Amino acid sequence: MLYIGVDLGTSAVKLLLMDGAGEIQKIVSREYPLYFPKPGWSEQNPQDWYEKTVEGLKELLADCDKSQVAGISFGGQMHGLVILDGQDQVIRPAILWNDGRTGKETDYLNQVIGKEKLSRYTANIAFAGFTAPKLLWVKANEPENFARIEKIMLPKDYLAYRLSGVFCTDVSDASGMLLFDVEHKCWSKEMMEICGVKESQLAQIFESYETVGTLKPELAEELGLFEGVRIAAGAGDNAAAAVGTGTVGDGSCNISLGTSGTVFIASEKFGVDKHNALHAFAHADGHYHLMGCMLSAASCNKWWMEEILKTGEYEKEQSRIGELGNNQVYFLPYLMGERSPHNHPNARGTFLGMTMDTTREDMTQAVLEGVAFALRDSLEVAKSLGIRIERTKICGGGARSPLWRQMLADILNIQVDILKSEEGPAMGGAMLAAVACGEYASVEEAAEKIVRVVDTVEPIPEQAARYEERYKKFRQIYPAVKELFDTLQN
Repeated sequence: MLYIGVDLGTSAVKLLLMDGAGEIQKIVSREYPLYFPKPGWSEQNPQDWYEKTVEGLKELLADCDKSQVAGISFGGQMHGLVILDGQDQVIRPAILWNDGRTGKETDYLNQVIGKEKLSRYTANIAFAGFTAPKLLWVKANEPENFARIEKIMLPKDYLAYRLSGVFCTDVSDASGMLLFDVEHKCWSKEMMEICGVKESQLAQIFESYETVGTLKPELAEELGLFEGVRIAAGAGDNAAAAVGTGTVGDGSCNISLGTSGTVFIASEKFGVDKHNALHAFAHADGHYHLMGCMLSAASCNKWWMEEILKTGEYEKEQSRIGELGNNQVYFLPYLMGERSPHNHPNARGTFLGMTMDTTREDMTQAVLEGVAFALRDSLEVAKSLGIRIERTKICGGGARSPLWRQMLADILNIQVDILKSEEGPAMGGAMLAAVACGEYASVEEAAEKIVRVVDTVEPIPEQAARYEERYKKFRQIYPAVKELFDTLQN
């Protein structure tokens, strides 16, 4: 049988067709616009997601035996707020994960309601990108829109609704809303009361690998598929990517170098770090995970290369970088503010340590190293919980850089496993669909049979030692300039 994974990203939707053995048959993608109506705002039109997904599905299925398509599932950008009225019309553009307008609402939740209560209710504290602060923002700034809300959705769940007609979400994506009791996998009554919403406005909750419904008859006819095609709940992009990289089971780790960057650690047991520096979420495998998320990762390199250096020759620029671990330039990669572990929307990108001798290569190297150092910040929090990480898988666009992979191995001082096929959330979505259709008995079985490690990057001891000293200095920079960031914003 054939299975489709839909990765609803920030800039494009990526669709992947996989057979029952886990072999990828075809991949297509379709881009859609991203809108920045005000500084720090980030929005999209959900209708664009749906139209480009259907368009992509038609191309994906053009040359295959459509009678073999058994299931569709998703990985999707998390935290976005999609609100529908009583006629199922989108009320306003979706407010995305990287939108920074909710500073006031985030402060209210953390300072007035209190981090301790939030952590007790949801296992997490408020971050500017989470869904609950967005709801409070709409309530305060667009009360007429808030009053019309009948359904509150996450981005990928809007697709699932349009495809199946079922108002659903999954435990991993719901975990990032700050409306969900992660430990008990249910909606938090306390958070609903704080945000002024009713449970009827929130979706039915499923495990990521569960079937929520089947493809709508009219859409099945349009796509040439049979009506029994199963729609599985899917997962938030990081949990779906973790499934796609086989990061399931206790203690396994994956690092994503995408637009944002994540350190994802799977766990069989529920757990929260005392400072809530890491997100404590439900995982797509039926268990839990800890996750550190930085808002700008590979996007830092893209900004540096394309906006500052005005070049698209990434490989050429990196080839000029010499010995690792000796650079005297530092870079704080907080171009969109920062989430883990600082939770500081006003933080900004910062270069430090330039002299008249500083070269283009030094600056490029500092950008790559800054992202790796910031990822280590999250890994250090996990270590403080007694979690021992000796190796990690890696995914995302930045993972294609051999230089960056070596930097990560050295800076984190762990082994970095390279996968045969790294297709992120789209692959995870297809695997979840296969589990929902009974091709595999569990997510763990699918990962064990499909995911293959083809190479491992080992840390080079002398470089790791140099980076250990540089990381100690890197850790001193943010605390030294933290208050300045707030002063500059004000």
